[in-house]
Amino acid sequence: MNQSDLNWPKILSDSLGVAVEKVAVQPSGGGSFGSTFRLQTNAGTFFAKTTTDDRSTMLSSEARSLTALFQACSSLLIPRPVAARDPSDGRPGYLVMDWVRPGNATHRTFEEALGRGLAELHGASAQQFGFECTTYCGATPQPNPWTPTWVEFFRDSRLGALTRRLRDRDLLTTTDIALFDRLLGRLPQLLESSEPPALIHGDLWSGNALPAEGGEAALVDPSASYSHREAELGMMTLFGGFSPVVYDAYHESRPLAAGWKDRNPIYQLYHVANHASLFGGGYIEDLRTRIRRFG
Repeated sequence: MNQSDLNWPKILSDSLGVAVEKVAVQPSGGGSFGSTFRLQTNAGTFFAKTTTDDRSTMLSSEARSLTALFQACSSLLIPRPVAARDPSDGRPGYLVMDWVRPGNATHRTFEEALGRGLAELHGASAQQFGFECTTYCGATPQPNPWTPTWVEFFRDSRLGALTRRLRDRDLLTTTDIALFDRLLGRLPQLLESSEPPALIHGDLWSGNALPAEGGEAALVDPSASYSHREAELGMMTLFGGFSPVVYDAYHESRPLAAGWKDRNPIYQLYHVANHASLFGGGYIEDLRTRIRRFG
């Protein structure tokens, strides 16, 4: 995308309420969805994502997720969203947020801060399960209708919705579909819980938790929702990357219910299914292996 299509001084001036006259734009990598930049200005340093892909509301959705986490948790460093616009009618979209300055915290200090911070975050609640908008786990849209029970929300708006997505793309065999249907039918017994909705990050692998300047743990790229807090652990435990220090610090502040490790494979299954949908390949066979364990 041509950066001349975006008037960064005006975007930032309008959003911040101060005069931003010059902006030094430095590329900061990118991904399949768009490009990322570091914006250095007289009003501070910011991180920007841009895209011309007008098929989703991913940028405004991430801004809402960041806002929810930022308002709910003071012990984690959450980049404050400054400006957001989804692409439309040929106009590029953007999301601008505060720049997270990398820190030199010791590994243990960072992990303890992360565990305690997640415990605080999960203390934020709502009347029902869901969120104010559709969110995205990677490029996968996640519907978030307000739902009275966790089993109903996870069945219909998470694992069931993703199963239908895989089925419609012919990525599942007849046997796979039957196994998923059976598991979905058993969720009331497997996931019954009286815990209230908890605000979660939603896509918390190790690359989305960063040590920041000052010793804080920073969270980026959220896909927020009010869910069962055990769902957060599905992604956290799937690929490793978090040591026992994180879980010990979390448990000291907000102990997990007995049997959470038995339920964890169900939450891992959701993220494996999402990777199968996004990337195919070996993730599809991994998904089949995992769903057979529930058969």
